[in-house]
Amino acid sequence: MGPTEDTNGDSTAASSGGGLSGLTSVIFEEEANRLEAEKVQEFILPDDLLPGVGEGNAMRLREGFRQGGVGMIALLLLLIVVEEFQQVALLVLGPDIQETLDISDTTLLGLISFGGVVLVLSTLPFAWLADRYSRTKVLAGATATWGIFGVAIGFITNPFQMGIATAGTGIGKSANIPIAPSLIADQYPIGVRTRMFAAQTLGRPIGQVVGPIVAGGIVALAGNEAGDWRWVFWLFGIPATILSVAFLLKREPKRGRNEQEAVFGAEVAENTVDDGPVRLSAAMARLKKVRTFYFLIVGIGVLGFALVAVPATFNLMMKDVYGYDALQRGWILSITWSVSVITIPLAGRYGERLFRRNPPSALKLMGASILMYGLFLTIGLRFESAPVLIAFFAIGNAFQGMAFTQMGPTISAVVPYQMRAQAFAMVGVYIFLMGGFFGGLLTGAFSDAFGQRTALTIVVPPAALLGGLLIIYGSRYMKRDISMTVAELLEMQEEQKRMAADPENIPVLQVRNVDASYGTLQVLFDVSFEVKKGECLALLGTNGAGKSTILRSISGLLNPDRGVVRMNGRTITLVDPQYRVALGMMQIPGGEAVFPSMSVSENLELWSELIEDKTKRAERVAATFEVFPELTHLVDSKAGSLSGGQQQMLALGKAIMLQPDLLLIDELSLGLAPIIVQRLLAIVEELKAQGTTMILVEQSVNVALSVADRAVFMERGQVRFEGPAQELLERDDLLRAVFLSGEGA
Repeated sequence: MGPTEDTNGDSTAASSGGGLSGLTSVIFEEEANRLEAEKVQEFILPDDLLPGVGEGNAMRLREGFRQGGVGMIALLLLLIVVEEFQQVALLVLGPDIQETLDISDTTLLGLISFGGVVLVLSTLPFAWLADRYSRTKVLAGATATWGIFGVAIGFITNPFQMGIATAGTGIGKSANIPIAPSLIADQYPIGVRTRMFAAQTLGRPIGQVVGPIVAGGIVALAGNEAGDWRWVFWLFGIPATILSVAFLLKREPKRGRNEQEAVFGAEVAENTVDDGPVRLSAAMARLKKVRTFYFLIVGIGVLGFALVAVPATFNLMMKDVYGYDALQRGWILSITWSVSVITIPLAGRYGERLFRRNPPSALKLMGASILMYGLFLTIGLRFESAPVLIAFFAIGNAFQGMAFTQMGPTISAVVPYQMRAQAFAMVGVYIFLMGGFFGGLLTGAFSDAFGQRTALTIVVPPAALLGGLLIIYGSRYMKRDISMTVAELLEMQEEQKRMAADPENIPVLQVRNVDASYGTLQVLFDVSFEVKKGECLALLGTNGAGKSTILRSISGLLNPDRGVVRMNGRTITLVDPQYRVALGMMQIPGGEAVFPSMSVSENLELWSELIEDKTKRAERVAATFEVFPELTHLVDSKAGSLSGGQQQMLALGKAIMLQPDLLLIDELSLGLAPIIVQRLLAIVEELKAQGTTMILVEQSVNVALSVADRAVFMERGQVRFEGPAQELLERDDLLRAVFLSGEGA
């Protein structure tokens, strides 16, 4: 049947590109401002120190399977195939479902895309679960959920039920996005990692090739009558159940083992202290500082405007414009993905070679492939002939498949292994939420107004062009980001060796190589120091030196851009502040250490909730009033109505009650009369005598050094001095700036 669609309206493409172009210009402008603001020398290690780089790291596929086994990649490949089968069934049978439910193109695309939105919202919680529990067990439960709701699609009778069912499948499928790539990265050596990711990526074209044929064939066997499309989804539960059981029985690999073996050697030191769980928001903030990853996910997000909408819109065009039935559309969809089955393995092997020679080249291959994807789809849309159109889409999809073989290896290389699940989760967020959902609605609206061909012509070119260029631009940071990851591993190994050699002298607090910033303004540069058990460390410097910022980084109120914070040997850099409190850390922030709208007694009662032994809470509150009898007659007064000295007494009362292992005091003497300061210093001395480890942040040198054992002096975000407190008094070159500013008295 010949085409009947009106192809006018192509000029509308300019209006679609404007939004994406504006987004890209904002990103590049922000990047220029960041580079101008920082002006920090790049940290890049030699190639022979980068994991997987160099011809000596080549590995035969057989050796990779010997070390990692066949089972994991086989299961993950089959999972992708079955997932694609279910998604393809929605696309191929979409017009039949549309006819049964009597809905428009926009509604159909919106319902299909809605599953993607729920998928995104569920991806981040699954990343949280994967960071804390067995990844294979989590994946088993998610696969079962996805199978149940996939079967439920066969029972829908209205759009609302379809929305619920697609949302349920989105929840189940979402676990695969953060978990499967992290399992591959940990299961298989770096020398074959790209080929393993390519093998998993191969699941999509296999599902796209086999799925339409199977879906169309089932409908045909059922009689090809209205409603026979339901059989496809009813039968879908069988493979989902088998995969769920298989993952439940599968043992998962040790996290980060391949990077550790590549950097440390064959023997991997086991950390005897369990690190805290990474806070999701902290991981997201930290990941955005990995420039390669940042440009990669933004580029993929822009590309997402096309990725989700193209298959559904193309399938509608095959039905409405060319008149193909479900079985014919299934064959056509299979053909458009058939070339990818050949090109994806080739791209995996070629990308692996590029990575060994020069890692940025592998990411450039991804960006270039995305550009070619957009080019071939755009050219193909100009042809009215269905065979020619299908051929160009097949070549375009081949380039899309080639592109995504490089995503997993890139993220695994530039992101610390502790945050891989969160990193892959963000990929899903950017593809489906930033691009997919809005791209689906936008394409559906253009399709209803101008036809499917014009809609694709409007959306595809700017999405592919800008997405590909952003990814290519981000490749310039790849070696730096890999180097930073290696540096963190080396630091971790060094610390583990030190802890093993002298376990009795592990510092209570360790700050190593910390950078921190507010927006694009970097305020801390490679800050390092330690605090030993029972020690009082004075943190000194002029106003704006970064003292309070490093304290915020230690307590978890600010996420460092780089570096490590440890407490008693446990890494706490990205854990929740409340987790740090549970470990025995407490901060008294200057000027805001109490709840002003609550009474004195309410403040103390609230803080006492942190004491696990309930029988000791009243005793600890009473101890506070013994130390500060001035507060006894103020128990019912609002904390905000107290004088500055009384508020600081109340704040120190928290330390007396909770007896922390590590006490952080910010600006104890700020704005207080000397007699009050002397009173508070006596309490600090008493806490020190009890063995409390403390960091005292002060602008007043005299106040700080009167109680401190050691001192750290900061200037312009850098440590200029670390040593005994009395030695700092001899450094006139440092203290002159403090006294001249009037802050050291």
